[in-house]
Amino acid sequence: MNQIKIKAEPRTEQGTGAVRRLRRTGMIPGSVMKMKKGGTELIKLPEHDFMMAMRGRTGKQVLVSLDMGGKEMSALLREMQNDVLKGTPIHVDFSEVSLSEKVRITVPIYLVGEAKGVKIGGGVLEQTLRTVDIDVLPADIPEKFDVDVSALDLDQTLFVRDLALGDKYTVTTRGEVPVAVVKAPDAVPGATPAAGAAAAPAEAAAPEVIKKGKEEEAAADKKEEKK
Repeated sequence: MNQIKIKAEPRTEQGTGAVRRLRRTGMIPGSVMKMKKGGTELIKLPEHDFMMAMRGRTGKQVLVSLDMGGKEMSALLREMQNDVLKGTPIHVDFSEVSLSEKVRITVPIYLVGEAKGVKIGGGVLEQTLRTVDIDVLPADIPEKFDVDVSALDLDQTLFVRDLALGDKYTVTTRGEVPVAVVKAPDAVPGATPAAGAAAAPAEAAAPEVIKKGKEEEAAADKKEEKK
């Protein structure tokens, strides 16, 4: 992950009214959770500069260098609140980090490739885990993990312990947690039944139709006898 530099400065504005006025000046209110001293420091950032720096960034945890008047601080962007209508940021939260110490983060998992059990066996691929927790150095934080499921066959399950993510990452999610499974079509709720299974009820109903016809014929004969 490339560390991006963002200008910031201490903030004294607090309260709804003061923060609104701050935003009207083109600044975004934020905060930094301090690692060494503890507590939280209030900051503000130029909206335009921040949005330009964040362009193209898709990960939830972004490593930044906050330039606080010439003094730089490494931090992770932990949360960004956006305006519901405009979609622009209205508040950002950071946490200070050391580039030499690992942090624990959550990274999304994306399945890639067509599973063997789907391509050949006609099964259904089901993703049961969409994120994984890891310990990693801030500079090595990934935006996502692409997991290849091409070799996954029918009724096979890919577990967290099977993930080959690389030596940079220490996975903290339990190894026995399933990530993806290829199920047979008849094991999936709502799956279309086979042609033979669909035809069976119609065949079973045939004797009832014949029986009903015979009963109607017998009733007609009785009417003729009474006449």
